[in-house]
Order: sequence, then structure tokens, then C-alpha cells
Amino acid sequence: MTSDVRKLPTGFGRLWTAQTVSSLGDGVSHAALPLLALTLTRDPMALAVVTATGTLPWLLFGVLGGALVDRWDRRRTMWVADTARAVLLAIPAGAAALDVLSIPLLACVAFLLGLGALFFDTAATAYLPDLLGRDSALLERANSRLRGTQTAASGFAGPPAGSALLALGRAVPLLADAVSFAVSAVLVRSLPSTPRPTGGTRESLLRQARAGASYVFRDQLLLGLALRPAIGNIAFLAVETVLALFAHERLGIGSFGFGLLLTAEAAGGLLGAGIASFLGRRLGTGTALTCTAAVEGLAVLCLAAAPNPYVAGPALAVCGAGMGATMVLGLSLRQSIVPAHLMGRVASTSRMLAMCAAPFGAFLGGWLATTYDIRTPLYTAAGLLLTMTAVTSTMTSNRRVQAAVRAATPTDDAEDRTPFMG
Repeated sequence: MTSDVRKLPTGFGRLWTAQTVSSLGDGVSHAALPLLALTLTRDPMALAVVTATGTLPWLLFGVLGGALVDRWDRRRTMWVADTARAVLLAIPAGAAALDVLSIPLLACVAFLLGLGALFFDTAATAYLPDLLGRDSALLERANSRLRGTQTAASGFAGPPAGSALLALGRAVPLLADAVSFAVSAVLVRSLPSTPRPTGGTRESLLRQARAGASYVFRDQLLLGLALRPAIGNIAFLAVETVLALFAHERLGIGSFGFGLLLTAEAAGGLLGAGIASFLGRRLGTGTALTCTAAVEGLAVLCLAAAPNPYVAGPALAVCGAGMGATMVLGLSLRQSIVPAHLMGRVASTSRMLAMCAAPFGAFLGGWLATTYDIRTPLYTAAGLLLTMTAVTSTMTSNRRVQAAVRAATPTDDAEDRTPFMG
């Protein structure tokens, strides 16, 4: 039986439910934490500190965290990380109830939540291919579902719920997120165990971390997959930094209209995640990745030239669709070709590159808008995306993808299990 008609295992349903519940809680906190900080201060720098500290763990410990995940049991790492985050959120919830909440406390909580996310996300990325037998087609289907529900839960349902829960009390959204982590931990704890990673466990942690990073930079296909989100983050953060101002000054829309723009982008992301497997089968994974990246660049170019919200909205939706499909296809391909004992380090290295690029993009967008014009960051972002598409197209070609998938398939029926590559 080929992977095209195989069913996802029962364990995936529990992992899917766990991540959906956790994503809903993340959406609640994503809306509630900035609003909580706003009740404590109006200082923009203090508010920025709370936001920025959540990304610091990836910048400081990304590759080392991946090396630890490659040493540890991945299922245990996930449920321990979720349990720790559930307990952690009880601290600011108690402080809010006692009216002793502070900006330093929120910043510390944001940092520790980011550290927990580093370990959980890296372990989950490494666990999924073990659960699905490193089957390329099953990985695409699974990541499509995970990405779609994550977008729906954290992008659509979570933020409104967080704002509504905050109206009931400052501690309520934090407690709700804590419950979501606890439920996720229980579900993950019930997942089937997978073999503990092997390979180089006697080496020092630093040497293992370097080996994982080197593995990415020496492999053209993996490097191409890592460069796309890294350059993409520079471009998208440049856009995001000025998007609200652009919408107000050039598109003539207020807060409600801006919310609709973001909703259009999220809706596009859902669509892109849903059709990613179809695109991979029809075009081949490599060609599909090139096409979706090109779509992102062209959509941002249309956004930059948009004379009104009726053009900007569809442009953002198309951009979101390209991003959603790219993330599903790229992640699934990486999971199917990277050796199990390196999966944590490869995943964390790629994520760290993307996270390091984001602040530069935000600075670039602000500087371009201040020095030139509000549309300049958008045109620059489109140029970066289209240039990145051209540069990485040969690095992630169908030929390279097919060769990598075949090399990673140890059985004789590799041809039957390899998705169509064009």
C-alpha cells in the first residue's frame, strides 16, 4: 500500500489535538500579554522589552537547545516543557490577582515561555517524522493539518478570546493559557514512545551543536530551505513594521479595516496550508517551493502598489497562501530527509536563522520608511523575496529534492514511497 492512501496513525490525532489546544492558549496569551503590559506602563520601550524577550531564547540557545533535544527523549521533552509552562503561568496569574504584577515579571515570564517553546517546538518537529515513519506524503498531510489548525487557533480564535477573558480579570487569560498547556501535556504524555536518538551522544554538547549547524550549511538543499524563512523574515518584518501606518495613510482605513487585512492574510494562510500537498504532488516539491516563494514576492509587490484596501486585501491573502504552503512543504521535506539523530539540531538551526533575521527586518522597514517613503519598505521586501526565490530555486530544485528523498529512504521500495517530483 502506498503512502498516498495510508492513514495517519492514531497517535497523530492526539498530537494534533495537543498542538491545537496549545495554539489556542498561545493566541490568548499573544493578545493578553501586550494588553496586560499596557495596564502597567505606556512606555513604548518597556512594552517592546516584553515582546522582544520572548524571542531571545532562540537567539541565545537555539542550536544548543537542538543538541539537547537530540540527546533527550522527544516525547518526554514535549510534555515536560508544556507542564513547566503551565506552572510558570501560575506565577503572573497570582501576581495579577494580588495586584503585584510588574513589567520585569512579565518580561521574565515571556523569556521562560520562549525557552519552553524552543524545546517543545524543536522536539515536536523531530518527533513527528519518527511517528510517521519518515514518510514524505504523510508528513505533508500531517503538517498541513497542524499548520492549518495552528493558524485558526492562534490567529483567529485565540486573540479575540484573550481580549474577552482579560475583561473578566487580569489573571483569567493567563490561567486559560496555563490550562491549555496542562491539557497538551496530558495528551502528549499519552503518545507512543519512539526510539531515543543515537549518534555522537558521547561528544560534548558544543561539538554536537556545531555539527548540527555545519550539516545545514554544507547541504545545498537544507541551506536553501533555511535561507527562505531567514530572508523571508527580513522582508515580512520590514512590511509588518509599517503595515499599520501604510494602511492608515495610504489605504485610508482605520483599526477595524486593518483587522480585516490581517484576517485576510490569515485566511490565505489556511488555504495555502490546505493545498500544499496538492501542489507538491502536481508540481513536485522543489518546483512548488519556488512557485510559492515567487507568489509571496509578487503579492507583496501588489500590496506595495495597492491604491486601496480592495487590492491590498486580496494581495495579503495571496501572500498568506504562499507562506502557508511554503511552510508546510519546506518543513515536511526537511523532516523526511534529515537523519533522526540530527533532526533537533537541524530544525533549531533553521529556526534560529529565521529568528535572528527578524529584528534586522524590523529595523530595515522603519529606516526605509523614515528615510524615503512609506511604500519603500514594501517594494524592498518584494525585491528581497523575488531575489531570494531566484537564488534558491536551483538549491531546492526537483532534482535535488528527489535525490535527497531517495538517499534518505533505506528500503527497496523507495520509488513507491517517493512523492512525484516532476
